[in-house]
Amino acid sequence: MHALSPTDSAFLWMETRNQPMHVAGLNIYTPPPGAGPDYISKLLSAWNKYPQAVAPFNLRPVLRMGLWYWEDDTEFELDYHLRHLALPQPGRIRELLAMVSHLHGNLMDRNRPLWETYVIEGLPGGRFAIYTKIHHALIDGVTGAKMNAKGLAQSADEIKPPLWAQTFSYHPAARAKAVAPSLLQQLGMAARAGKEILPGIGSGLWDVVRASYAESAAGLPFQAPPTPFNVEISGSRRFAAQSYALSRLKRIGHASGATVNDVTLAICAGALREYLIAQDKLPKKPLVAMVPVSLHGESDVGGNQVSLLLANLGTHLADPLKRLKHIVASTSEAKERLTKMARLQKLAHGVSSISPFGLGMVTGTAAKHPLFNLVISNVPGTSNALYLNGAKLDEVYPVSIPTHYLALNITISGYGDHLGFGYIACRRSVPALQRMLDYTHNAINQLEAALGIGHHHHAPEAAAVKTPKPKHTAIKTSKPSSAAAKRPKTKAQSATPRTPKARPAAPKTA
Repeated sequence: MHALSPTDSAFLWMETRNQPMHVAGLNIYTPPPGAGPDYISKLLSAWNKYPQAVAPFNLRPVLRMGLWYWEDDTEFELDYHLRHLALPQPGRIRELLAMVSHLHGNLMDRNRPLWETYVIEGLPGGRFAIYTKIHHALIDGVTGAKMNAKGLAQSADEIKPPLWAQTFSYHPAARAKAVAPSLLQQLGMAARAGKEILPGIGSGLWDVVRASYAESAAGLPFQAPPTPFNVEISGSRRFAAQSYALSRLKRIGHASGATVNDVTLAICAGALREYLIAQDKLPKKPLVAMVPVSLHGESDVGGNQVSLLLANLGTHLADPLKRLKHIVASTSEAKERLTKMARLQKLAHGVSSISPFGLGMVTGTAAKHPLFNLVISNVPGTSNALYLNGAKLDEVYPVSIPTHYLALNITISGYGDHLGFGYIACRRSVPALQRMLDYTHNAINQLEAALGIGHHHHAPEAAAVKTPKPKHTAIKTSKPSSAAAKRPKTKAQSATPRTPKARPAAPKTA
């Protein structure tokens, strides 16, 4: 058996029926040229030749004397983890997103390894999707993206074993069989770790204390206003997804002097502002987002290796460029502090700075006094085209975790020359989530118009009323004439009316 780290264990302790703690990915594929109607059945037949799983896909959690461990599942059943589904007609992206919304709200069986893969056929043109969910105690988003990329082929001719039959070095039990250090070595390691961890705890707690009076561009705990996202949630989910050309975001960054990460935050901020205006619930104070920061580049340790920063989103500002500048100032200050810390210090700083969140969840005070309003993650992907048994991977969308008092989660993942925005929320707490796709597109148009770049030169006010459809996304549609030609609609454009006009009585800007 292999003991879980405190961070990994926390995801098991936090899990409830209304708060499943798994992350997922949705991949959409085009079958290879000439593939017949039996392509999916042949794919599944090939995968069924690998009935045994290797770590971490053969590990299940067990509780021993108050501590969580991973142990091998000696009764592993592939049929339980690999499932075959078909979309109801007419098989649009609308039906796919509805199916993923339902699947993502279901808890996984802890008596088995905590992962499930769904092969979903029935999209127009013969396209199909694969939705895979894995418990957050087993992997974080960056590890999941790495495994997804490594598990697929670099060419249409290459055939790889399925994900659960491949060996990965970066998972919780990868180093479990290493030679245990001596007692003296363990004491030395603990002393060195303490020198990094204690300052991190101190700086994180200091952020909590100084938030009540400090003037800082960076977001600090408890500076976030109450919003409709900071409520207790139900177990039902709604998922919406859209991809955008990375070149558009890079042009915005180049013209404004911002990083692509800051541009994505500004796009999310613009979408959130428009959504809350439409709901007549935009607070006068700016929203604050918790932004995970991966530390995998600083260590080869498995499991969750994440710190965080708090970003002030400037949602009180109507001007998109002022909002972007506000975000750049916030993230720059936060990143400058983190870069001066050692890896363990960053981990300790992140955990301690949001440590009051658990108490706020238990007592309910997180509704009126949230540490932050939502989580926005940016998961790096691969720029290379990837293939699955000859089928080309077209689009990649992350599906993350809403929790109590964080009813909305936005995760952005790169693949090829596009960024996929994945919105996952409690469907009761965040009504009309699909409208966020329209608002996201509006936010990009507004930034381009304000900078005088791109193909769309609409005034920011006009963009909120009527928007052109984005190109090359999972949401675009026309009736397909071939297997790889046309792409179907998303839920946003097929299931909802046009974006409503922004209310004239929006709160004043700072």
